[in-house]
Amino acid sequence: MFGVTRRMFLAASTAVALMVGAGWAQADDTIKVGGLATLEGAFTVLGQDSMRGLNLALAEHNSMAGGKKIQLITGSSNASPDSAVNAARKLVEQDGVQILIGPLSGDEGLAVKNYAKTQPQVTFINGTSAAQDTTLRDPAPNFYRFTTDGAQWQAGLGEYAFTTKGYKKVVTIAEDYSFPYTQVLGFMLGYCKAGGHVVNKFWVPIGNKDFSSIVASIPDDIDAVYVALGGADAVNFLTQYQQGGGDKPMIGGSITVDQTILGSEGPRKTYLVGTPSAGPIADNWDGQKWKDFVAAYKKAYPDGFPSPSLFAHGYYVETEAMLAALDKVGGDLSDGQKKFRETLAALEIDTPTGKVKLDKNRNAVADIFLTEVAQGEDGHLFNKVVKVIPQVTQTLGTPEDEFLKLGPVGRDNPQCP
Repeated sequence: MFGVTRRMFLAASTAVALMVGAGWAQADDTIKVGGLATLEGAFTVLGQDSMRGLNLALAEHNSMAGGKKIQLITGSSNASPDSAVNAARKLVEQDGVQILIGPLSGDEGLAVKNYAKTQPQVTFINGTSAAQDTTLRDPAPNFYRFTTDGAQWQAGLGEYAFTTKGYKKVVTIAEDYSFPYTQVLGFMLGYCKAGGHVVNKFWVPIGNKDFSSIVASIPDDIDAVYVALGGADAVNFLTQYQQGGGDKPMIGGSITVDQTILGSEGPRKTYLVGTPSAGPIADNWDGQKWKDFVAAYKKAYPDGFPSPSLFAHGYYVETEAMLAALDKVGGDLSDGQKKFRETLAALEIDTPTGKVKLDKNRNAVADIFLTEVAQGEDGHLFNKVVKVIPQVTQTLGTPEDEFLKLGPVGRDNPQCP
């Protein structure tokens, strides 16, 4: 009787081992990736296009990398730090993602960076969050950003606004959080050095709907208004400024003249023609990889924008970097993802907008496009290339120790001397 029982036990144990082994093999053949974007709130339209970019990159690789299947699990935030961390926590601690791509917005990035430090087993790859200190100060060793920050995006714009456009005095209006602080710094460093003067700065909360008091406070004797607003905030301000009789030309923050704004309908269309800006993309860039990316985007998303937004581009680039690194290591995420992270850190990729590599803080060094808004024959607005500023560093060409002396960006930093 004992022998029969023992044989049955051994047979059953073997069957269980085979089933467990099959389960492990199946799990080992799949890599869980989280995609975190603002799919709620004032930046919803931005988040939707970012996910188009992420999904396009996956589709072009048949959702495979390093011989393994990529399983995408989506997380949603509303641009607030708490919502981003809550979404990241669910993806990591409940859904079990091994790699997380995101978030989209500035304060979200700072919060997710700090959360990443508590989850060393997971690799975090930025979305389009572009606050400076996500990587410049106290970076997380498992957080990588293959998209440049908001100050890098403004390279060359301040000098161009002063010297070429002749704007000697401006006011700035921007949302009151880390990304616009970073954008304003990037603009002001060049603008003030060239001789320009910022008369006043106006800060508004995300989701602000009434800009009437700010419109009324803009002085008559300025030359232009620098605007770093995104999504519905940008649409609301531009509409109300026009309705209030405002006639000063605009200088655009990167997301203010992005396709998420230019692709929307309204009388601001012709008003924005000639607006200078700078950022990680230019709609009419003639690089073949950019043309291929635009064509693929339009084919995949006929209901999308006339041209990919910087959010679609950013999430596409970050996802491409992840896939390239996974291919190089054969999908190996063992030993705390050591090989994968070393490969990410040393990776140089050829993106739709040029070469991208990382600095020692795992932040991108990449080309930036100085642009002006133009209107195409089809009536759509687009950003035309004025100049390409090659391989812009996070310190904008300044030695890091000297750049860090400027201090963290904020409402009152920098100031024109």
